[in-house]
Amino acid sequence: MSSAGQPPLKIAIAGLGTVGAGVLKLLATNQELVARRAGRSIVVTSVSARDRSRDRGIDIGKLRWFDDAAAMAAEADADVIVELVGGSDGIARRVLDAAIARGKHIVTANKALLALHGTALARAAEARGVALCYEAAVAGGIPVIKSVREGLAGNQITRVYGILNGTCNYILTQMRKTGRAFADVLADAQKLGYAEADPSFDVDGIDAAHKLAVLAALAFGTEVNFKGVHIEGIRHVSPTDLDYAKELGYRVKLLGVARMTEHGLEQRVHPCMVPLETPIADVEDVFNAVVAEGNFVGNSVYEGRGAGAGPTASAVAADLIDLARNRRTPTFGVPVDYLAKPPISPMDRRVGAYYIRLMVVDRPGVIADITAVLRDESVSLEAMLQRGRSPNETVPVVLTTHDTNEAAMNRALSRIAAFSHVSEPPRAIRIEAL
Repeated sequence: MSSAGQPPLKIAIAGLGTVGAGVLKLLATNQELVARRAGRSIVVTSVSARDRSRDRGIDIGKLRWFDDAAAMAAEADADVIVELVGGSDGIARRVLDAAIARGKHIVTANKALLALHGTALARAAEARGVALCYEAAVAGGIPVIKSVREGLAGNQITRVYGILNGTCNYILTQMRKTGRAFADVLADAQKLGYAEADPSFDVDGIDAAHKLAVLAALAFGTEVNFKGVHIEGIRHVSPTDLDYAKELGYRVKLLGVARMTEHGLEQRVHPCMVPLETPIADVEDVFNAVVAEGNFVGNSVYEGRGAGAGPTASAVAADLIDLARNRRTPTFGVPVDYLAKPPISPMDRRVGAYYIRLMVVDRPGVIADITAVLRDESVSLEAMLQRGRSPNETVPVVLTTHDTNEAAMNRALSRIAAFSHVSEPPRAIRIEAL
């Protein structure tokens, strides 16, 4: 029995990679502190991973070992199954299905699984009377799920946005500071362990989109709709763009943005130019940040490490302590039957300002041709930068616009790209009013 007279909360952990080992270390290191805050001890009874012999820096010899994580979820002597395997289907899904079927609570860090199957999993968990907790799935060590679901529960959320991927933020930070190209900085990030051998999920925006879909469902009380997220990555951002951004008073960040509009739920992940004076512009390297806008609270800003053993284990522990205290809330803030299913506002309806960089042959009439196209599409220019003169040579021309419609902007860029004196595809980055 625990010191509080209650039986311990027994847990089983599926996945003993960086995060799984981190959870074991946190529970061992902070054992007494966790027990006091949980009202009873939290005890690991069973574990499962691919390699039993691997040195994880912590003794697992006294724990029951399962080669099959789904079998562990079904058979282990545990009140809670902690799923840290990852992946949107396969063994991770089988683990959660087995846990729900056996009436065991779930703590997961799996944003991909929640983004693709969150509504169905929440419905199954609710029907079985078990909790589905996922603080670790979005923004790592930042307690943003609890903050939005509980701390801001009295507010209508009008917009939620943030830097949701530390790898991209690190790459953009280092590109800006060093002037080096994307590929070079990515290689360094891989050596440092900030990026995977295949970095596509990170640099192409998919990881951030998974997190945004989950966060939007919670913020707006909707079913999870990953397919409704517009996704762009950072491969096309150059040091030149970062330099111009600084000159114009901006910094480039990969943001996830969600808001409810008159056309439906807008969800988008893409590089943005954000004003230098905004708090999110100063969030650098591998740090994440989330901003939630409430109709009574205004802006709430949350910043911290978004990944890694310690921060993610911290989030897992927070969910375990809630379960030990019998603090439970619906997965997405309200019962599943009350989740809305709004239409998705298409990207073409986005209204805002734009940064455009063109590489053009410096000859008379070029700027007139470009501005004529913008005029035809009702795109109003705010500023234009042109460096030097090199007659009949290619030079950069940078334009910024006033607020305009995305569809009109795309039509204009398509027409401009077709000009013979435009030497490469136009580069456009949306300017975000924060």
